[in-house]
Amino acid sequence: MSRRRGPNRGPRKSRPEAVGPLIAQVLKDLGATDGARVLEISQRWEEAVGPEVARHCSPTGLRGSVLEASVDSSVWCQQLQLQTPAILAALRATFGEAAPSELWFRVGR
Repeated sequence: MSRRRGPNRGPRKSRPEAVGPLIAQVLKDLGATDGARVLEISQRWEEAVGPEVARHCSPTGLRGSVLEASVDSSVWCQQLQLQTPAILAALRATFGEAAPSELWFRVGR
């Protein structure tokens, strides 16, 4: 016996789709380009900075070309400040012209 679908129900999709790219596009469409850029950076953060840095630090905001990031301890905050040129270079390698040009770290997640 086959089940009928109601008139307001469309066909089921076979697999769920990721919403990250969709959210980034909606933010861009709404003019929230900084929000869209930080979302894109967040999605590829570990790829750009490596797993060790990503375990201790994550991007939280973007103000123009300044990326704000939260760090889990003051020791890591100091370490990452020393690594800023290398992190910025890694971000440029990953994001090209869309990469931030400055970093601002703060302790707390």
